[in-house]
Amino acid sequence: MTERPAQRTPNRQLAALIAEAGFSNAGLARRVDQLGLEHGLDLRYDKTSVTRWLRGQQPRGTTPALIAEVFTRRLGRRLTAQDLGLDACAPVYAGLEFAATPEEAIDIVSGLWRKDSGSHAELRKIAFTPAGLVVPSRDWLIGRADDRVGRGDPGGTPRVPPQGRPALPRQRSQTERGPGQKVTGGDIAALRSVGELFRALDDAYGGGHARQALVRYLEHEAEPMLRGAYGEQTGRRLFAAAADLTRLAGWTSYDIGAHGLAQRYFVQALRLAQAAGDRAYGAYVLVTMSRQAVYLGHGREAVQLARVAQQGVGSAVPPVVQSLLHAVEARGHAVLGEVRASTAALVRAERALETARPGDEVPYWARFFDEAQLADEFGHSHRDLQQYRAAAQHAERSLQLRAPAYARSRLFCRVVLASARLGLGELDQACQLGAEAAGQAAEMRSVRAVEYVRDFERRLEPYRDAAPVRGYRDKVAALG
Repeated sequence: MTERPAQRTPNRQLAALIAEAGFSNAGLARRVDQLGLEHGLDLRYDKTSVTRWLRGQQPRGTTPALIAEVFTRRLGRRLTAQDLGLDACAPVYAGLEFAATPEEAIDIVSGLWRKDSGSHAELRKIAFTPAGLVVPSRDWLIGRADDRVGRGDPGGTPRVPPQGRPALPRQRSQTERGPGQKVTGGDIAALRSVGELFRALDDAYGGGHARQALVRYLEHEAEPMLRGAYGEQTGRRLFAAAADLTRLAGWTSYDIGAHGLAQRYFVQALRLAQAAGDRAYGAYVLVTMSRQAVYLGHGREAVQLARVAQQGVGSAVPPVVQSLLHAVEARGHAVLGEVRASTAALVRAERALETARPGDEVPYWARFFDEAQLADEFGHSHRDLQQYRAAAQHAERSLQLRAPAYARSRLFCRVVLASARLGLGELDQACQLGAEAAGQAAEMRSVRAVEYVRDFERRLEPYRDAAPVRGYRDKVAALG
């Protein structure tokens, strides 16, 4: 690895921590390389590299943050690059940590918001890493809600600044919110309303439509609230609302193909949900992570995440949520080609939804999961298992039941139906459905929508000289 020119001052801080941790130079280098792999980095450090660091050379890029994380895990306390006598860096890998405290969680997620809001292009190019799913899901499963999340004095007592003089009252601006201000129920209601707005935009027009505006809202509104003054009850509600918006930032990032960034948002949403004491919502975040793993072809990880979610909530959630958890597990098995396991999970999902009653108290985030969505999950699973007749039946049912507001979901289901028709040898119908989906994708800002259409086109390749396929290509070309 390329290093900066050597400095003449030996790094005694690093030497002391190496001794405390009981690392050899080779052992430290090996752990840094392994941690790099977790974050999609191919590092080649060895004992000679560590010797150079001890002599005062500074590693480049994200390596100082990786070294700090190695020592944090070993010694059980949070250490920064500066604590090791290393230069600070902008660790674009950061965000996969499952924070030890609510305060640390605020620092990590707000740093992610600020970097993303600043249009750091490299942030959206970070690779998704399956290994990065293990620690957060494990820590969530064995963890519990934080004992205390309240901050400051929610009663509004003026803060005393470091100079020792009373803070002068400042009129609250309509466009600015500073840290330390009291968080009210109205503030949290506003966060919830913003979430509903951006969710509707995402469903109808794709994640790229307003993703950046959502991230800026998190930076300029949610972060000052999290650093404000609130009691325990308000604090739990605030963390819950922040978790929801952070998951949505991840979801929209996922939809534009920024998979490494999305993964980091999901991990931080999981941690915020733990601070909120909302176990069920944490399971929903894991379900979201499982969906991303399915999309990227990581079936084994998808199944594990779904099962961790199930284990984490047990039977303490309503039937609709139980059905969702089983359906997502089925999708993971289908990607792996595990027919029996996928079918069994689908049966469990169907039975759970059948037990749901109109009077059940369903969390707001699970209300989308109905007969239309379950039919969609069946359709996708059967398509991946190459059971095309069943896939077509369920996809058609989903399209019949699904509300128009879920435009992107309807597009996905239409492509599933097109692929199923193709698998059944019904080329004309397949091409007609595919062309309709391509037209809808052209109206959205969704990489996933485009990729669904491209997947269908790959399936068309064996029939590329057939008249219906030529007609399909002409229609798509006309879309520009």
